[in-house]
Amino acid sequence: MSDRSHWRKTWFIVAGVAAIAGGGIAMARVFGPAEQKPRHAAGYEKTIRPHFDHAPVIPAKLETPQAVTRACLGCHPDARKVMNTSHWAWLGEEVQIPGRAGTVRLGKRNAINNFCIATTGNERSCMKCHAGYGWKDQSFDFSKEENVDCLVCHERTGTYVKGTYGLPTKESDLVAAARSVGTPKRENCLGCHAYGGGGQAVKHGDLDSSLAHPFEEEDVHMGRHGFLCVDCHTAPDHAIRGAAYSVSVDSRHAVACTDCHTRPEHEDARIESHLAAVACQTCHIPTFAGKLPTKAWWDWSKAGDPTRKDDAHSYLKIKGEFRYEQDAVPEYGWFNGTVGRYLLGDRIEDPAKPTVLNPPQGSIDDRTARIWPFKVHRATQPYDAGNMYLFPPVTGGEGGYWTTFDWDKSFRLGARVSNIAYSGRYGFARTDMYWPLAHMVAPKEKALSCTDCHGERSRLDWKGLGYAGDPITTGGRK
Repeated sequence: MSDRSHWRKTWFIVAGVAAIAGGGIAMARVFGPAEQKPRHAAGYEKTIRPHFDHAPVIPAKLETPQAVTRACLGCHPDARKVMNTSHWAWLGEEVQIPGRAGTVRLGKRNAINNFCIATTGNERSCMKCHAGYGWKDQSFDFSKEENVDCLVCHERTGTYVKGTYGLPTKESDLVAAARSVGTPKRENCLGCHAYGGGGQAVKHGDLDSSLAHPFEEEDVHMGRHGFLCVDCHTAPDHAIRGAAYSVSVDSRHAVACTDCHTRPEHEDARIESHLAAVACQTCHIPTFAGKLPTKAWWDWSKAGDPTRKDDAHSYLKIKGEFRYEQDAVPEYGWFNGTVGRYLLGDRIEDPAKPTVLNPPQGSIDDRTARIWPFKVHRATQPYDAGNMYLFPPVTGGEGGYWTTFDWDKSFRLGARVSNIAYSGRYGFARTDMYWPLAHMVAPKEKALSCTDCHGERSRLDWKGLGYAGDPITTGGRK
């Protein structure tokens, strides 16, 4: 055979093999399984938000933060509606607290807690997280729209910082901040919500600065799917949805998993049946405070000791003794979306026994209740030993405890600014606060399994929840 004939035969063989292979690939493309397209949670559609560059329309000079607000309102007159919200008023709507007659407007302005205790009299520091400028005392005029702080939620430089009484620090570049504005980023929300109560992860166990750019193991919604806070916490008319049970008492503005997950997501019917008694969060938030520790205990009675060395995670002379927890297992209880509420002036029965400031409502007999995961913050805080009620002392500012280290003087100041009687005798009482967990949702592969709750090493106290025992053997609620 000639070399040319051999080359031609070889070429035909190679071409034939290639054609067969190509045909096989084509057949596979036609008859093979369809490519799986990524899907969002049922009922959810990702919001695409166009960005408008504000740099060309912002003046080159802005002398005051109020000038920034006036410039914003010139193009966004509807933004005034923020003045009808709790982020501005620090008061919610009229609500009825479970177990009480009548209604009350409750908010950060008048609620007492077991972290930084109260805002009244402590405006110098607390108003760093108010969406406004210059709230120094009870004379603050809530009708002045130019005192609304637009930048705290919308600026994107990351260099805008609120200082005393909510006024921007001298180092903050107002023009740069105003020219950067856009849809609130996670950092905008976390600037206050991750640091509330006087420090990082003090209040919330499931909100800290690690959620600015989390891995999917830390929060699947933000880490894997790129959610912003405002994707879930939508804000019609600037009224941001969500219920912080440190001040809220019901779920009328709450965000729920079922807002997006509108159809059953579990292939196993046995798991699906749990939804009648178990909140989604119970299985899907197996631990919290995974990256950064959260405060679990605060003892104000230990403050003022000059012999102890300050350490942000164990002791501060101005605040007392602390205990933090990391990668913590939640505590579990029945919750129907409402809480009771301790109000200023309520009598406490025994300072040695915990007074729960916001007891979750619900029980095994309440069909609207589900087993929920909680962070519980425990504290020892000041109370009036003569009148037997928790007390809001003044801590910051002139004459406050952080300056004088004199509890009696700080109580007398608190009595004057909060308009509450002080008997002249003080002490320290045990209190608890409950925080339902909703962030730091793990990927489904990391959710709790059957043996986490059922079996000898169950993380649930079944009898404490009202069951006769493990319901896998004793039966569920009737």
